[in-house]
Amino acid sequence: MQQSISSSQPKPNPMGLTPILLFVILVVATGLITNDITAMPILVAFFISAGYGLCLNPKGEKVSFSEKVQTFCKGGGDKNIILLVLIFLLAGAFYAVTIDIGARDATVNMALQFVPTAMILPGLFLICCFISFAMGTSMGTITALSPIGAGLANSLGLPVELALGVVVGGAMFGDNLSFVSDTTIAATRTQGVQLKDKFRANLMVALPACLATMVLLLIFVDVDTSELIETKDYDVWRILPYLFIIGFALTGFNVITVLAVGIASACVVGLLQGSFTVLTMMHSIQKGMGWMQDLAMIAITIGGIVALMHANGGITWLINRLTKRVTSKKGAEFSIAGLVSFLDITTANNTIAIVTAGPIASDLNEKYGVDPRRTASLLDIFSCSFQGLVPYGAQLLSAAAVVGISPLAITPYCWYPMLIFVFGLLAIWFNFPTFEQKNDDELTEA
Repeated sequence: MQQSISSSQPKPNPMGLTPILLFVILVVATGLITNDITAMPILVAFFISAGYGLCLNPKGEKVSFSEKVQTFCKGGGDKNIILLVLIFLLAGAFYAVTIDIGARDATVNMALQFVPTAMILPGLFLICCFISFAMGTSMGTITALSPIGAGLANSLGLPVELALGVVVGGAMFGDNLSFVSDTTIAATRTQGVQLKDKFRANLMVALPACLATMVLLLIFVDVDTSELIETKDYDVWRILPYLFIIGFALTGFNVITVLAVGIASACVVGLLQGSFTVLTMMHSIQKGMGWMQDLAMIAITIGGIVALMHANGGITWLINRLTKRVTSKKGAEFSIAGLVSFLDITTANNTIAIVTAGPIASDLNEKYGVDPRRTASLLDIFSCSFQGLVPYGAQLLSAAAVVGISPLAITPYCWYPMLIFVFGLLAIWFNFPTFEQKNDDELTEA
């Protein structure tokens, strides 16, 4: 007799976890065969995993295919997943419009005006931090600043790998901390917390890592101060959308409102400056949303896969294994950090790692009393750390492509991702920072 998937806690079943393992195998095996870890299309790999997941059943039960499809659709259509999709699309629109009005280039040129030659590497790092924080995208920052970093390295007689490592590190700072980055959005939505609370927890870890990186660059890198840096003019009005984004986010506005304000301000600046017409502005918004469509579909598919894994007992089994020797909240936090790190190393995509680990982390929150605001921060910190280190990730591949070197040559110079990993571990060990308890409504008012 067929049964529907039970809404009660399913029996632990390691087979229930195999859809995500199949995904990892598909990505890694294809990468090894082709010598290109990005060869396997991520969305296709997730669809294959979803199809496999629909063939599984809970332990000791037989469930109809239509029931499984309903479970998949319910997971993919969860309100948090759909909100995540909406935010991704708005974030993409913001990226595109600000790039098209010249906001990114104006910010770079403005920052270079104030950087002394002796401070060029710490200055380059801070520029990357600011731009990635304002734009919310590490890839956009790396694309814009890797040629600048390589040029500075050549003119000052510095290793180009060092300059590119500085760019990648600064880019990961913003990827981790920005209010509009897809990792921040994924981490806060999967844990149901506010942007400002996750920002506060992240800042306590990211800021020491940032300062330590700058100190190391000053101590261990000698720069020829006789060379002058060529700077270009900039229009300060084009930077306003970034300032609006930061200001509105810091004051606690809803993320939808923050993105809407950013897009609207960029559109107004673009129209007033003659960067585009109303029609081309609409095309720019559409283009940015198109950039995020794959990620939106991946989020929906992952939501369905996670629902199947949960219904089939895979999540229950994983939590039991992760917490077998865990007896405290600190142990649960280390388990969360280990899980999202493993997923990022295997998928080379920190957003996917967060979206996949998020539901599992939420279960650990409930079981061990971990504050979801800390969990959101940990998910982002550790996924971004490894994303800035794996040589087969998009970040290092893009940076290396600028000068045609191996991404492995850049990894040793990615000091910030290494340091944020260390400071992340210290934050768990010393239980820092801590939060006052809030009720559920206050936590989820994002």
